[in-house]
Amino acid sequence: MSKPDYYELLGVAKDADAKTLKSAYRKLALKYHPDQNPGDEAAEARFKEVGEAYAILSDPEKRAAYDRFGHAAFEGGAGGPGGGNPFGNMDPGDIFDNIFSQVFGAGGGFGGGRRRNGPARGNDLRYDLEITLEEAYSGKDTTISLPAAVECGVCDGSGAEPGTSPETCPTCSGSGRVRATQGFFTMERTCARCSGRGKVISKPCRTCHGAGQVREDRRLQVKIPAGVESGMRIRLSGEGEPGLHGGPKGDLYIFVDVAEHDIFERDGPNLYCPAPVPMVTAALGGEIEIPTIDGGRARVTVPEGAQTGRKLRLRGKGMPSLRGSGQGGDLFVEMIVETPRNLSARQKELLQEFCELSCADCNPESEGFLGRVKKFWDGVTGEDQHRPN
Repeated sequence: MSKPDYYELLGVAKDADAKTLKSAYRKLALKYHPDQNPGDEAAEARFKEVGEAYAILSDPEKRAAYDRFGHAAFEGGAGGPGGGNPFGNMDPGDIFDNIFSQVFGAGGGFGGGRRRNGPARGNDLRYDLEITLEEAYSGKDTTISLPAAVECGVCDGSGAEPGTSPETCPTCSGSGRVRATQGFFTMERTCARCSGRGKVISKPCRTCHGAGQVREDRRLQVKIPAGVESGMRIRLSGEGEPGLHGGPKGDLYIFVDVAEHDIFERDGPNLYCPAPVPMVTAALGGEIEIPTIDGGRARVTVPEGAQTGRKLRLRGKGMPSLRGSGQGGDLFVEMIVETPRNLSARQKELLQEFCELSCADCNPESEGFLGRVKKFWDGVTGEDQHRPN
């Protein structure tokens, strides 16, 4: 069976630079790492393939030989330079482990440097929490219920029936790995009998069936700070799933979503409140009453001749700063001048009389707009035929 092309295996172009190669390898190594796929021999084989590809392509000399001769550059008796084992006398399994550690740092991001059959950190959990804008303003103490894996209380997480204990795996002698020599290569893989744990359970716990964990709903008190916004997450350390073999617990991440409000619109720390203003009040000036997010009321002075879109600011009436850091937001009242409807005959008569008494100074925006329109039409046609009657 022919070996896959290293560039195609990593999903990169043949002129890919070192940064691109490293990024591609990191993504695939995370996906196929044995700790992420326990007992999956296909995933383990692919992990080794991408490790071999990166080991060759990340070395300038080996990459040059591969570009010229392909896989033949590293096969015994090949015509290309460097024929034979591309890793010299070193174990490829150790090479891949070294590469993985260099790319990801000590421990490779899977349990902080633990042995393969040692304690494993528990999984992180995610919980989506929707709150109201009022709750985001004042903060909230709430109780959430989430299904999670917890340590089995019968076997204390060992997975073995009470009175017994896990035994050292006779196949791998407790290492969790087995090795087989194939030509130049010494291949190492996860022990199939113990799935890499190094221990086997002859009498599994009847409650958890050897898993060491059971699933149950867990209730947790959560404090949502005032000023929180949609998309923010709250991390609760150690509130995730318990680790395997005595490993530390994962974390719980609460993602907050603030529901839309019927009255207020939010933009960061500021709030916006569209407020209808009667036409007479907008023309003569006056006051309107608006609500505030804390449940109170505020009176806003409408200046004479106010127009739709004008904003009035109420300082400090917006959202609080998160955890009290910095200054809070403001409340902006956006006026919407309301045209009266369902007029009586007398009201229409009075408005008509008002219209007849109006002059250009009463409607400066309209007069200015008509002037600009006339100038535009005259410039396009050179005539006055489009002048409004």
